[in-house]
Amino acid sequence: MSKISIVIPVYYNEDTLMDLYRDMQAKILDKLGDYELVFVDDGSGDDSFKIMCEIRDMDPNVRLVKLSRNFGEHAALLAGLSVCTGDCAVTKQADLQEDSTLILEMYESWKKGNKVVLAVRKSRDENKVKVFFANLYYIMVRKFVNKNMPAGGCDCYLIDRKVIEVLERLDEKNSSLTLQVLWAGFQTDMVYFDRKDREKGKSRWTLAKKVKLVMDSMMSFSYVPIRLMTYIGIVFDVGALIMMISVMVEFFTKGVPISGWASLMCVLLLSSGLILSMMGILGEYLWRTLDASRTRPPFIIDEQWKPTGEDKD
Repeated sequence: MSKISIVIPVYYNEDTLMDLYRDMQAKILDKLGDYELVFVDDGSGDDSFKIMCEIRDMDPNVRLVKLSRNFGEHAALLAGLSVCTGDCAVTKQADLQEDSTLILEMYESWKKGNKVVLAVRKSRDENKVKVFFANLYYIMVRKFVNKNMPAGGCDCYLIDRKVIEVLERLDEKNSSLTLQVLWAGFQTDMVYFDRKDREKGKSRWTLAKKVKLVMDSMMSFSYVPIRLMTYIGIVFDVGALIMMISVMVEFFTKGVPISGWASLMCVLLLSSGLILSMMGILGEYLWRTLDASRTRPPFIIDEQWKPTGEDKD
């Protein structure tokens, strides 16, 4: 009989954790058969871990993982996947914005032979500005990184044990776990759902984290930023050559003096800004190379509580 693990990263989710468990208990847990819930506390500073312990007391199939500090959702998911024991594992957010019954659809698709099952957003009941920038990110990813990224993006996914083993071997930091799953290239299916607006709790998905995700996605899976720098350099070289020729022609044919301090400063400042921006892009690549060369683990597990019947690590 197959076993499924449900990996849930937790970061300041005290308001939604118990509701999440009760929702899964009422809708899907009895229908899954052999299952395991893996809650990963990613350095929460609230009562999230206390509630996780209460859920474990209610359900013998709960595994708790406590990281030593906040490492980010990417690392928290990896930590959960590294300790889960299911034949497949599905990731689930703790914010109640996706229906729990989605897991049943994904599980059935996996039983049909699909190694990866993506939960794709069909619609989003959220702020229009937020939706616009989210869609813009997925358009960029589809255009420049991986054309297999669903147009609506995906919140969670189910992956086979073989895919989990691949992700563990990759052991990448400053990356996108979703793009790693797509990069692996296993047989993939999609199920669609309507993403709800958040009703409880405060989102910790800050602007800085969103910007980092964009940069990680582009720099870990695409050479577009480097290629763009080359193209910009060529455009500026051609433009400078054309301007130089036109100035020289006017000087020798019409006697127009070569002057224009203000225009020269504008060009100088613009080119200097572009050079600094390009150096910043190169710096991002160099920093990521340095971070990878240090071989620091992407996460550190402080403690782990296994399901009832197993010893505590």
